[in-house]
Amino acid sequence: MKKVLVLCTGNSCRSIIAEALIHSELGDRIKAYSSGVSASGLVNPNAKKILEIKNIWKDEYHSKRLETLLHIDFDLVITVCDNASQTCPIFPGKTELVHLGFDDPDGKDFEEFEACYKQVKAKLIPLVKYLSLIHI
Repeated sequence: MKKVLVLCTGNSCRSIIAEALIHSELGDRIKAYSSGVSASGLVNPNAKKILEIKNIWKDEYHSKRLETLLHIDFDLVITVCDNASQTCPIFPGKTELVHLGFDDPDGKDFEEFEACYKQVKAKLIPLVKYLSLIHI
């Protein structure tokens, strides 16, 4: 099974949403993880709410520091914010690195979390599906 890491700054919104969507849409082929380069330690309540509404929330989703996942050999790392893209460490082996930025909904109305969910589903999921077939 391919392993994909979604990396952002705080690991409280975008990367958690992406992790849940990858599991929901591609979980039979891909194991998704998420983390933050400066993890907040908390999942944003609106990120959790949108995932609960979509019936894809799992209690195992939580904000994690990148250091806690460095022992895993990832096939693909996707950065979803500019900060994570600029501070992303080098991963060993043949790990493919892709940047696909999304606006941070943190501190905004719930509608921004809905928009983030839709953008991740429309852009990140097809990219992961494509890369899993040809590259990773």
